[in-house]
Amino acid sequence: MSECHCGSGRAFEACCGPILAGERAAPTAEALMRARYSAYQTGDIAFLGESLHPDFRFDWDEAATRRWSEQARWHGLEIIACEGGGPEDDTGMVEFVASYTEKGQLKRHHERSLFRKERGAWYYVEGKMPKPKTLRRETPKVGRNEPCPCGSGKKYKKCCGAN
Repeated sequence: MSECHCGSGRAFEACCGPILAGERAAPTAEALMRARYSAYQTGDIAFLGESLHPDFRFDWDEAATRRWSEQARWHGLEIIACEGGGPEDDTGMVEFVASYTEKGQLKRHHERSLFRKERGAWYYVEGKMPKPKTLRRETPKVGRNEPCPCGSGKKYKKCCGAN
């Protein structure tokens, strides 16, 4: 038995394998997210299409999905957060980061995915990239012509602010 691609620590045959094979439905939104990641890694493009919510399949690009799945070398999935998406819920959100290498460059796909359950089956609805957090300075910004805060007596632009 091989470990599941989704990083759950369980065997593929006991985790995402039966979901991808259609032997059982994903019980939660997170389980469907993990199965979709495994589908990208195994090249199961049909599952990726079937797990899309029917209302959102109109603009799915199967060829682009296939290219991404085949051309990327997948490294791992990290689940950041889940909101709802349990067995008794009808909607859920899963925030995740999928790491992969494409064209020799290491990349991270960070997404907040929305899921909806209909007639007992979970579907992927859409994903959005989270907005970056705003950074706030703890100290006032030093102007280029102000004295350097290191105490050298030089202007900031000629000391610590020099490029």
